[in-house]
Amino acid sequence: MADLGFTVDDKVDITDVVCPVTFVKTKVALEELDDGQILQVHINDGEPVQNVPRSIKDEGHQILKLEDNGDGTYELYIKKVGD
Repeated sequence: MADLGFTVDDKVDITDVVCPVTFVKTKVALEELDDGQILQVHINDGEPVQNVPRSIKDEGHQILKLEDNGDGTYELYIKKVGD
């Protein structure tokens, strides 16, 4: 695995749920973190990869990276920004 340039503090796999639950599960996982911590989200292609990053950004958090795994899934890296 390549060096991301940051450390992941927590991971969540939301490939087994559908929108809008994907955003809800991501938001709940972020709420468990402290400001400045990084969440890695394993996410499906399609609606989830289109909607979750946009919704998280609208919430004020920072999208660090969206990485295509080449198998219909992605890794989304989110930095929690203060409430």
